[in-house]
Amino acid sequence: MSKFSETIFLTGFPGFIAGKLVKQLAKSDTQFFLLVQRNFVEKAMKDIEKISAESNIPLENFALIEGDITKSDLGMSADDLQTVLDETTSVYHLAAIYDLAVKKNIGYTVNVEGTKNVNEVVKKIKNLQRYNYISTCYVAGKRKGLVHEAELAHDAGFHNYYDETKYLAEVEVEKLKADYPVTIFRPAVVVGDSKTGETIKYDGIYYVINYIRKFPALFRLINVGNDMVKVNLVPVDFVVDGIVALAKDERAVGKTIALADPNPLTTAEACDQISLAICGKKSVAKLPPNLMQSILMLPFTPAFSGLPHEGVPYFFSPQEFETGVSTELLSAHGVSCPSFKDYVKTLVKFVEKNPKL
Repeated sequence: MSKFSETIFLTGFPGFIAGKLVKQLAKSDTQFFLLVQRNFVEKAMKDIEKISAESNIPLENFALIEGDITKSDLGMSADDLQTVLDETTSVYHLAAIYDLAVKKNIGYTVNVEGTKNVNEVVKKIKNLQRYNYISTCYVAGKRKGLVHEAELAHDAGFHNYYDETKYLAEVEVEKLKADYPVTIFRPAVVVGDSKTGETIKYDGIYYVINYIRKFPALFRLINVGNDMVKVNLVPVDFVVDGIVALAKDERAVGKTIALADPNPLTTAEACDQISLAICGKKSVAKLPPNLMQSILMLPFTPAFSGLPHEGVPYFFSPQEFETGVSTELLSAHGVSCPSFKDYVKTLVKFVEKNPKL
């Protein structure tokens, strides 16, 4: 009889969220099968050694399996595949291309075909207790207004191929809900850790942080946000806590969970909070949203502002994410999303200490 009470098969390691998830899920009676692409094996080994040392969990609890979600059987050897099918009890599928500028064919191959391949493996697992799929709130694409957790299908279009391919991938996972114990998690815009500020890349709201940091006395004067649109920011620790809490909660089976802030700030409020954290003062003026969007989309603006064109639409997209299911289920576990106001200084301090990642 196995000494492990749970065996987790996880894709996307050694990614930022996947790494934090493994660290939090690690227990002496939990075994991990971590699917890792060949060029990340060395980093994955170092990360596992660190997790093992910090958590006091034996290295033998972690097995790195070389593979690739874009290949049939996820590129695993026949022996590895059989072991995964025989022993896995929980699946966490995080592997994806998280890039707003992703090209269509790459996004489709990794996010859609890759998820279909993971689904095929999931269907064959003998003792499956849960399939946890990590999607994104931005499967909503160009939808306007309130987006409910139970809603997916729409024809509003998409801002980019990232949104579109994650949408198509979620459609594939949604199909499994009728026959398998599936939970879909949709994080909003993920930022650094609310307690340490730690992150591995500066995108999203960090474009605004770095923009204001360039010349605080001048750049904070004009607020690049507006009062019409809310920006939904969630720290990575809340996302990981939310997934860990609900991955074994029976009430989450068959549900789609928006890991979003129930009370998000407007883009103008978020920019003012960043200004306050950097230089102790808010902005002085705001331009009309249409004018600001036009300025940010000028050919030369990204070189000046640091805000790439692909990030601009999210600042001017009037949509909100309903979190009724999420809030109800997470409250039982004492998990809630902190307000951006409460940890923005922590994020800014991390950027100041680590200007280049």
